[in-house]
Amino acid sequence: MTESSAFSRRDLLKTSATVGAVVAASGISSRAFAAGNETIQVALVGCGGRGTGAAANALETQQGPVKLVAMADVFENRMSQSYNALNGRYSDKMDVPEDRKFIGFDAYQQAMDCLKPGDVVILTTPPAFRWVHYKYAIDKGLNVFMEKPVTVDGPTSRKMLELNELAKDKNLKVGVGLMCRHCEARGELHDRIQNGEIGDIVLLRAYRQAGPTGSAFAPPHGDDMNELMYQVKNFHGFLWLSGGAYSDFLIHNIDESCWMKDAWPVKAKGSGGRHYRGKYVDQNFDNYSVEYTFADGTKMFLEGRTMPGCDKEFASYAHGTKGSAVISTSAHHPAKCRIYKGQNFVDSDLKWEFGRKEPNPYQLEWEHLMAAIRNDKEYNEVERGVMASAVTSMGRMSCHTGRTITLDEIMNCDHEFAPQVAQLTLDGDAPLMKDKNGNYPIPMPGLKTKREY
Repeated sequence: MTESSAFSRRDLLKTSATVGAVVAASGISSRAFAAGNETIQVALVGCGGRGTGAAANALETQQGPVKLVAMADVFENRMSQSYNALNGRYSDKMDVPEDRKFIGFDAYQQAMDCLKPGDVVILTTPPAFRWVHYKYAIDKGLNVFMEKPVTVDGPTSRKMLELNELAKDKNLKVGVGLMCRHCEARGELHDRIQNGEIGDIVLLRAYRQAGPTGSAFAPPHGDDMNELMYQVKNFHGFLWLSGGAYSDFLIHNIDESCWMKDAWPVKAKGSGGRHYRGKYVDQNFDNYSVEYTFADGTKMFLEGRTMPGCDKEFASYAHGTKGSAVISTSAHHPAKCRIYKGQNFVDSDLKWEFGRKEPNPYQLEWEHLMAAIRNDKEYNEVERGVMASAVTSMGRMSCHTGRTITLDEIMNCDHEFAPQVAQLTLDGDAPLMKDKNGNYPIPMPGLKTKREY
């Protein structure tokens, strides 16, 4: 598996230095390039917690002047909270008057219309809207940072890959929020594993076992908003919006483990179930267990659980013929990567640890993207983001249908969860509706085997 970006890991680690303005006008696309002293304008589309965090990372970059000039969301209170939080910390880098704060499902267009070619748009809405927003950004000649997952089903995965060819033709720089790939500790561990320090990988293990997370436990719909806005507010609870808890929360462990293997698995066999839903009405399972298989037969076991009161673990591991490695220790940062000569992860067997203070990978991914823009360095993480999203969807579909699902099968699946997503309006219907008893369709493994719901 090669990096989608043309940056090597060594290139990426150099980007904290000041980037000079290096360009001959005839050789660089004006639609993607910004000189070192030129202000890059940024628009934020999706003002939730992750969007606000990404905007903060953008404003903190050390590659040259940056200014936030427009914001878009479907919830006015969410935008107000985001604006106040950012303005309180970065008032000198904020220029978002009231007439550049946009509300609605078409707000993304209005926000991007405030930018010039070569500026940056942050796409941090629920992933159902990702391909729609990406298409408009490409049409406008904008560089992009988009959150994961990039897609939630087969049809949108194919759509994103097709759109990305247009972005590459325009020399646009595109970052995807799989920030663990920018972690210095994981990067060094990857190099050591590829250099044979634990031998051939024979097993990967990944865990995200926690209590209720995000909006995955969606309460019954009240009378305070229409059906569509209710689902968007609780987007982790609905497969069409986010791929559910599985896709949104487990993708990082899957991606970082596949990186260490330098391969994507070709099939998945999974199981899971609903146990403690109580009053909650979302489409999620409470636990997921998946056996992924790579082309050479190597296995990766993934365990996801959102049950209160159970043991918690948030980590990934690699086992090889000569030793083992800790890919991540607890959550995403710091990773505290380590290599052991045995399989027991005991101190006496420790061979290597990163040791140094780890720079925040959420910030590093932005330094790398901005450096690529200012240096006109080829930089596009979308293909890798689509593959990580599709592999994640492959495991989710296996759990939800009760069948082994191959990578080819998920990529060629014809079940698009929300084909009408580009036409949604604030007062319109949702792509997913309740039945007469007030229940949403849920996965039924073994009974519904061709589709997830």
